[in-house]
Amino acid sequence: MIRWKTFSVALVFTGFALPALASVPSADSPAVEHRVDNLLHKLTLEQKVALLGGADGFDVRAEPSIGLPALGMSDGPYGVRMGGKSTAYAAGIALAASWDPALAQRVGAAMGRDARARDISFLLGPAVNIYRSPLNGRSMEYYGEDPYLAGRTAVGLIDGIQSQGVVATIKHFAGNNSEYDRRQLNSVIAPRPLHEIYLRAFEMAVKQGHVGAVMSSYNLVNGDYMAENKALVDGILKHDWGFDGIYMSDWGAVSDGLKAFKAGLDLEMPAADKMTPALLLPALRDGSLSKAALDDKVRRILRTAVRFGFLDRPQQELAQPLLDPHNDQVALESARESLVLLKNDHHVLPFDANTMKTIAVIGPDAYPGNATAGGSSHVDTFHTVSILGGITDYLGQRVRVLYSPGLPTPDAVFKRDGFTTAKGQPGLQRETFDNPDFRGAPVTIGIDAHVDQWKPELWTTPATLRRSIRWSGRFVAPHAGRYLFLTAAASADTYTLYVDGKSVIAQPKREGQAPLYATLDLAAKQVVTIRLDYLPDVSYSRMGLGVVAVDELISPDAVKMAAMADAAVVAVGFDPSSESEAYDRTYALPWGQEALIEAVAKANPKTVVTVTSGGGYTTANWLGQVPALLQNWYPGQEGGRAVAEVLFGARSPEGKLPISFERRWEDNPTHDFYYAPPHPAGTHPSVNYGEGLFVGYRWYTSHPHKPQPLFAFGYGLSYTTFAFAHLAVAPTAHAGDTVKVSFDVRNTGARAGAEVAQLYVSDPSATVLRPERELKAFQKVRLEPGQTRHVTLTLDRHAFAYYDPKHNDWKIDPGRFVIRVGDASNHTPLAADLTLENPR
Repeated sequence: MIRWKTFSVALVFTGFALPALASVPSADSPAVEHRVDNLLHKLTLEQKVALLGGADGFDVRAEPSIGLPALGMSDGPYGVRMGGKSTAYAAGIALAASWDPALAQRVGAAMGRDARARDISFLLGPAVNIYRSPLNGRSMEYYGEDPYLAGRTAVGLIDGIQSQGVVATIKHFAGNNSEYDRRQLNSVIAPRPLHEIYLRAFEMAVKQGHVGAVMSSYNLVNGDYMAENKALVDGILKHDWGFDGIYMSDWGAVSDGLKAFKAGLDLEMPAADKMTPALLLPALRDGSLSKAALDDKVRRILRTAVRFGFLDRPQQELAQPLLDPHNDQVALESARESLVLLKNDHHVLPFDANTMKTIAVIGPDAYPGNATAGGSSHVDTFHTVSILGGITDYLGQRVRVLYSPGLPTPDAVFKRDGFTTAKGQPGLQRETFDNPDFRGAPVTIGIDAHVDQWKPELWTTPATLRRSIRWSGRFVAPHAGRYLFLTAAASADTYTLYVDGKSVIAQPKREGQAPLYATLDLAAKQVVTIRLDYLPDVSYSRMGLGVVAVDELISPDAVKMAAMADAAVVAVGFDPSSESEAYDRTYALPWGQEALIEAVAKANPKTVVTVTSGGGYTTANWLGQVPALLQNWYPGQEGGRAVAEVLFGARSPEGKLPISFERRWEDNPTHDFYYAPPHPAGTHPSVNYGEGLFVGYRWYTSHPHKPQPLFAFGYGLSYTTFAFAHLAVAPTAHAGDTVKVSFDVRNTGARAGAEVAQLYVSDPSATVLRPERELKAFQKVRLEPGQTRHVTLTLDRHAFAYYDPKHNDWKIDPGRFVIRVGDASNHTPLAADLTLENPR
């Protein structure tokens, strides 16, 4: 059984003190288990079964007869989503880029305070699925490609959340590494990568973070849905790891109630739709389902309630402000530490405000601020500092700040003229059919001046009566050139755009979607036929269609502003409508953004690009034209302020990549294994994780003759420089011993800064295939100019072990290991051999 930490925390805020939260007893306290047993024995069979299903959308069901209140839940990977406006902290990928578990703990504590203020008992986070591909629409929630970094970050966040008397919920267990068909996809993962890559952060969350709850993913792993996967849930999670908290389903993730019950699911959310009393009670009464298994599930729910004090105090803390300046400061810290400077040619950064008169801030991501991406992780904030706002506030009256979005909005493109019907009338002919496949005669025919009904919605109620809508007509190119055809719908809508009878854009049926585009070269006055076939998933249209010449996309004013400014900042990237849960995104930046970067860079050689994204993107066409690139992820509500501080040198950038940033999507080791191949009707699409252990830097460092990343895992520039020296490690040790590694880190530059010392272990004498190196320890070090810090890192048994499927355990092969220390996965200037002998 896992031993839980005891928390007794008094929090002091500006001007007042928050009352100390109740202590949480250890899990193996006889008093806790005695109380749980007493509560359990008071429940009838029917009451026990009722507790296995959620209530009111986001609650653990109340049971007044034993004093159990309804326990509220909230989405919460990086901010409390439920209960109105709240604080948005740096997204998961950004928090991982800080390489600072202590910061993660402070963020978690702030999130816990936000939860207590809103009567929330369970935060549905953190999320620790591994970053396999930049296309995954939910990568921004996760902690990057390395399980050790992800696990350390998650443990910090969990410690913080649970210190406030709030249950953290690690998710999505397991193998949820894409969004494009997440409810049907079967992830086929071999035992070693499953344990070493995809389960390791969950294991750390359970064993080191003592997380209170675990949430299933929607997908299948090796043939079974994760809400019904007995091998992983009852076997690995509960038996092997000793997890004794609550295993809950994601919302609507159960397909077979009996199978889920037997596999170890404790709580079906949002309600007992499959594990229904009507299904379970007869089976429990006739003995085909175990009453002992039922008692174990209920014990887990009651044990959690007792541990966290939910039976003994109100969860809502009225003395905790909903809008808390202390938490805003934590949000700012999370943004500051996460920014990664990827390029800084000729030391163009930091800008010197004292020598600058005008700066141009241009781009769709300059304003408004994108604190968070889309889906259930999105947080509505009291305020968000945009990049434009952050720069303007920082400079005040000293420098003029010029602004242009640079590109039209999608709605502006959809409202452009240019379409005509076959009879020459302005607009497109609309035909509506009372069936989903355009059969028979249309029930209505009309003309739409514009197809401009787009609403970026998600998770809407499907229509009872299905319709299909067809728009048709012509487009005449005003002049020769390249034209952008832009389309957008929402949620589970599908559509196909045909130009001259050829399909140029097709949106398949998915849970969600982002705008799509295609470019076509047209001659002056060329006439092309247009047909748009649309199948709305709802009872109304939310379709958008527009055409614009590429050379008319860029605002002329934006280019003029860039030319007259001393420097330009181009803020591009994704936003909640283009990067989100429920669908994948493109590797290319959204439409028009590359052209905008090129136009501004041509007008001003001191152009700096900032990118909002949850991972990598294509840079081949424009990176060589700009001297600096700053990766700002989704930095939370204070992101604009943090960006301004870095651009103007108030702070040195200190983030390090938690991912490998490939030059091309084709260079990613998962490229050939990411999408499911065709599959027979009635079967699940399956993705074979064919890259095995070689995810991210594990592939690149093991295959040095293959294309290498543009920016390596662990990489990030600073405004100062650092040097590593004096590596010391004992030459021999016994397998299973703790090994200490020490070295010096020196700030060799002229200003203060932070470096992340990264320790990688190689196992060249292994008897099985292993990656060339793997991250096994790290420490963030803050140094003044000229200062040296002696760092000691500790390596435990896991640092040298691999998973042995034959014995279902971790194994160390005695022999030679190499300890490598540096500032990135591909830059480890210190190295020393270590020989591990047989265990004592």
